[in-house]
Amino acid sequence: MRNTRALIMMIAAVIAGLGAVVIGARWLSQQATSSANKLVVAVSDIDLGSRLTPAMLKAVEWPANSMPKGAFATPAELDTRVLRASVLSGEPVLESKLAPVGSKGGLSAVVAEGKRAMTVRVNDVVGVAGFALPGNYVDIIVNTQEENAKSGNRDQQISKIVLEHILVLAVAQESGRDETKPKVVSAVTVEVTPDQAEKLDLARSVGTLSLMLRNQVDLKMAGTDGATKAKLLNTPPEPIVTAQAEPPKPPVVKKKAVKVAAAPESPPRTNCVEVIRGITSSSQCF
Repeated sequence: MRNTRALIMMIAAVIAGLGAVVIGARWLSQQATSSANKLVVAVSDIDLGSRLTPAMLKAVEWPANSMPKGAFATPAELDTRVLRASVLSGEPVLESKLAPVGSKGGLSAVVAEGKRAMTVRVNDVVGVAGFALPGNYVDIIVNTQEENAKSGNRDQQISKIVLEHILVLAVAQESGRDETKPKVVSAVTVEVTPDQAEKLDLARSVGTLSLMLRNQVDLKMAGTDGATKAKLLNTPPEPIVTAQAEPPKPPVVKKKAVKVAAAPESPPRTNCVEVIRGITSSSQCF
């Protein structure tokens, strides 16, 4: 009898324990569901400039207290939007990574407002051996001849930094910013302001261009005066020869004409004597 009562108590305790576990699990599930929201992430890696479709995206549960700013809840909200920054697989798609509504796909969607995209022809040397990749910043140098220099005089050559901290948008026809392997190309597209575009166009027409790769977080401007052959070789400047003025001529003094008085005429001789010598005769007056 006692064994039966004990067995009944054990069975009742087990049933009560199982009920408590089921109720607790259901409560925890409800709490987790109520504290999670939907967040749209990329299904696979998507390059910048791509036009989004619902097939590229999916909605996943995300903790409500960790929702990033500018997130989306459904893939339909992002239909036809264009990325201005690359997105990796599983990464949330945020408003800050999208071009304005109505933007078309391609490189034009990546260009910042107020900026322009301009392409510069480069070679393996000018393009920093292929290390100038999309997303990097470069300085641009021009090598040209100084103003008022004689034609062919290489002593008047100058190298000068004309543009600093310029963003590289694309190399050749590729604008992806996830690659780190250097790539030698024939053209580099940079992002510049309209004023910088005019300077760059003039620089490539008057001389040869070179790119300098710089630190992405270094915003300090160099502000150099340029390098010339004289500065490179530390040659003292040649003395400036100026035309010397001729000494002033002494003033011409006009001499006054001096009149010379004529000698007084001797009085005429009236007493004359004729002298005859042989066959000749002469006269003498006194």
